[in-house]
Amino acid sequence: MTAPLLQVKNLVKQFPIKGGLLQRVVDRVHAIDGVSFDLAAGETLGVVGESGCGKSTTGRCILRLLEPTSGEVLFNGQNVTTASKTELRALARDMQIIFQDPYASLNPRMTVGAIIGEALTIHKLTPTRDAYEARIVQLLETVGLSADHMRRYPHEFSGGQRQRIGIARALAVSPKLVICDEAVSALDVSIQAQVINLLEDLQQQFDLTYIFIAHDLSVVEHISDRVAVMYLGRIVEIAPAHALYSNPRHPYTEALLSAVPIPDPKVKRRRIRLQGDVPSPIRPPPGCHFHTRCPIAQKGLCDIEVPVLKTVGEGHQVACHLRS
Repeated sequence: MTAPLLQVKNLVKQFPIKGGLLQRVVDRVHAIDGVSFDLAAGETLGVVGESGCGKSTTGRCILRLLEPTSGEVLFNGQNVTTASKTELRALARDMQIIFQDPYASLNPRMTVGAIIGEALTIHKLTPTRDAYEARIVQLLETVGLSADHMRRYPHEFSGGQRQRIGIARALAVSPKLVICDEAVSALDVSIQAQVINLLEDLQQQFDLTYIFIAHDLSVVEHISDRVAVMYLGRIVEIAPAHALYSNPRHPYTEALLSAVPIPDPKVKRRRIRLQGDVPSPIRPPPGCHFHTRCPIAQKGLCDIEVPVLKTVGEGHQVACHLRS
């Protein structure tokens, strides 16, 4: 059996909160609380959940844009969490990210050509100026833009075009893994579909592996092979996309899916309304983090014991005491 391209093992990230005259650590934000999963080469893993559940933090810890508090990230067998600065620079050629905000992620003082070509210069991938410009033109055309765009600045483009520039920048170093961090959430619905179609085409063309982070389950469905659902720093369910959408097992997943609109006006879906707000990640609830909002929570069990991911079907795992 082929080894996974990426292995995430018990990843934890806590942000210290400082206060007082001496600015001592007085508390911590528990952003990620023991996240584990494997990702095969060429696969797309969708990661979904409400805002603040730790999706983006997980992606950034995998790339070491944020330093994990504990846990391991293995890429092609190499431990990313203990890699030196030199090793991280080499790993950056294989692991890239597309950011959420196409307006804030591009330097307004640089031309599009300079933005895309920055990585080519850092990694010394083009021996001559002609090769450098030819590679930039190739990347622009690959994402549906044209050669004359390389002399222009980001403010001259629409949001969808800017995100295409961000995709071209990520592809410049020919990566194996691309983390799409809410890459379409800031775009109009019609533009979202165009960008998702582009990402799927690029995956086929360059044999890419994706982690596709989003809060919209309907967006994730069309691009993902598997889907992981996160709640307050933990994965509560992970399954092949068809299994998760047809037979969700965790109560939180059921609630999220009940909110997804159905295009057929004759079909009505029973809406599950969760009680209360998402608890603070500074002091998350004991036991199952979801028990304070769960419609089937059992006192004396769910509020005490931490549920572990257990297999309930082929490739289907759920962290719930009451579902099997």
